[in-house]
Amino acid sequence: SKFDIQIKFTEYAGHATVLTREAVAEKTDYVLSVGGDGTCNEIAKALIHSDTALGIIPIGSGNGLARHLGIDVVRALKIVNENRTVALDYCKANDKVFFCTCGVGFDPWVSMKFAEDKHRGGLTYLRKAVTEYMKYKTETYRLESKDGSVKEKAFLIACGNASQYGNNAYIAPRANMQDGKLDVTIIRPFTPF
Repeated sequence: SKFDIQIKFTEYAGHATVLTREAVAEKTDYVLSVGGDGTCNEIAKALIHSDTALGIIPIGSGNGLARHLGIDVVRALKIVNENRTVALDYCKANDKVFFCTCGVGFDPWVSMKFAEDKHRGGLTYLRKAVTEYMKYKTETYRLESKDGSVKEKAFLIACGNASQYGNNAYIAPRANMQDGKLDVTIIRPFTPF
């Protein structure tokens, strides 16, 4: 066998981070994330600035990071077996690390409602999005950068390190996880029509 493999199952939210920190302390070469973006984020944030590499085996409901990177289950195993690694950017918002996207407005609102639902998958997300759209009120945001400050009334503002939320729902199509920049997308209020 090429690798000495240990399989560990998570038992609670945040457990993947604990297990990954233990793997880093033991000087493990790779930690494979078998799951979706939530599991991957828990693992990846514990690998920042370590010598342990992340492998992604995407079996979650959206798999935004894996899809951005062009990784499916078969390709994931090939990448790991070939020992191919690349450095990727990570981001922080309110001291929380993220790798794909973060934002304000409608998308985090729907994500919160989706997380509260017992059912997963694209249809559940779509149902939540349609239901919540009818109730959602837009807000005005102030965006500050080194170039100045602007006010925008927005349906949502998304910051993309990766190009999509998952399920090929692209919010920042030109995002590049190796350019040291976030792509900011502003969607202004719109009517259902």
